[in-house]
Amino acid sequence: SGFNSIGHMDTMSRGRHQIGHYKEGEEFIQNVFHVLSQLFTGEEKSNLAICWLQYEISKVIQCLQAKKKKKLKAQGRKSKKLAKNFLKAPDNRNNLSLWKLYAYLEWLLGNTDDSRKVFDTALCTAGTGGLKSAQLCSLSLLYAQLEVELLESTEGAVMSRAVHVLTKLTENGPYVPYSGQVLPVNVLKARKAYEHALQGYLSKAPVSDQDQVKDADQLVNLVGCYALFQYLTVGIDAAVLIYTQASEKLEVSGSQKRENTGENFGILNFPTALEAVTLMHTNLLRFHMKISVYPLNPLREALTEALKRYPSNQSLWRSYIHIQRKSHSASKARRFFDSVTRSTNSLEPWLFAIQAEQMRKKLTEKVQRADVGEIHCTIPETGLTNRIVALFEHAVQSESGTHCPLLWRMYLNFMV
Repeated sequence: SGFNSIGHMDTMSRGRHQIGHYKEGEEFIQNVFHVLSQLFTGEEKSNLAICWLQYEISKVIQCLQAKKKKKLKAQGRKSKKLAKNFLKAPDNRNNLSLWKLYAYLEWLLGNTDDSRKVFDTALCTAGTGGLKSAQLCSLSLLYAQLEVELLESTEGAVMSRAVHVLTKLTENGPYVPYSGQVLPVNVLKARKAYEHALQGYLSKAPVSDQDQVKDADQLVNLVGCYALFQYLTVGIDAAVLIYTQASEKLEVSGSQKRENTGENFGILNFPTALEAVTLMHTNLLRFHMKISVYPLNPLREALTEALKRYPSNQSLWRSYIHIQRKSHSASKARRFFDSVTRSTNSLEPWLFAIQAEQMRKKLTEKVQRADVGEIHCTIPETGLTNRIVALFEHAVQSESGTHCPLLWRMYLNFMV
């Protein structure tokens, strides 16, 4: 999906400028895509197109984060042209994954109405697979999630476009664009359909490994759609209940598989399915806290549980740091980072522990500086500096840290 910000230098600000994608690196990547697209045919070529579009979207997101309007405009034009060319190819016309990415791109560029048209077109041409079609579920889920983000509160959400999309998905009929209202009887039918489909998936015994991978992906989409549907029509507790049920079932399936085979070779996509469900769960809690009053504890517990299990998941760590910034006591977070770094070899916990302390240092310095420009504080905050240096020292001594250029650069950058 393109560069991860943790893997290259744009995470460090050089003066006022964020360091973005380098020109030479960018040219190299474009050349690789061009050469490969001539070699591949059929499904492989479509998959390459998906990767290419994901990469373009990552650049658009980067422009959005850096708030560079001019660059965003130019990048948007390039990316849209590429997406349209992909969709013109006869092989890709019915490829829902590409349609989904194109609609997402339009949404990111702020063209909400155009994006809705693309989503509606894709759903109309997608046929009537309903909850059995993984691609259709995935498309509807993204559409509904984006629509939900526009809501300012959950009041009246039952009549929203998101509920319409999620309701239509269960009807197995041709899609009809949103007309401004959702019939209560359709909502009831949809809830029954989701419940039935989810029970079906959770009680199903996997046949072959290939089927299991497909089922796991489909289960994630189904859980996402059902939980979001419940969130909009019933409330946050109903949504959390579905995530909990699915997670418990996936954990059991995972441990049974391990016992049967006597070894753990990644339990064929089940950990990834469980990780995806956990991520949706924490994201929904974060969103709900943004638009209404809700205690922080459920989110904190969900994140700490998830991070013990997936210590290298960057999105979860970002959420964790985000919520910890709100609390004035650092000791809990420090103890947690300490316990995770001891129990895992992955480098992410170290990197995020350092980032959390650096944010704290920045905040302390900001508070201690007067409003008369940049004068250094009279009481230097040495405690935090020493703590950060100690974290760097421990991190570069770890197996994976020794070989991580980013970590060494961050260390040098900090010492300077």
